[in-house]
Amino acid sequence: MDALINVFLAFHIIGIAALLGGFLTQMKLIGAGEARVLPGMMHGAWTMLVTGLALVGLNEADDQEVNNLKIGVKLAVLLAVLVLAYLNRDEERVAAPVFGAIGLLTTLNIFLATLW
Repeated sequence: MDALINVFLAFHIIGIAALLGGFLTQMKLIGAGEARVLPGMMHGAWTMLVTGLALVGLNEADDQEVNNLKIGVKLAVLLAVLVLAYLNRDEERVAAPVFGAIGLLTTLNIFLATLW
């Protein structure tokens, strides 16, 4: 079971890397108002959601303790990212505050995962 959990954890990290990487590569474009939600960002967010849910289920099945409050907060933050990204995925240009919120919420999710 540990090997399967680690595989899903690796995919979860790949998902967050895709989401945050898509944001970071467009930092210069935010000020010019030319940033956009890239397909890789959407794929990364969905990957995080699916693998995160799988990780919770696998850890519960393995009788490991799961902090449900932490998982709930992380899920709410990720859903906010998904909604913002989904609503703006077809836009040629995303408003700087919206795009900044996607990046900040993604970073918040990383800090929640590592510091809580």
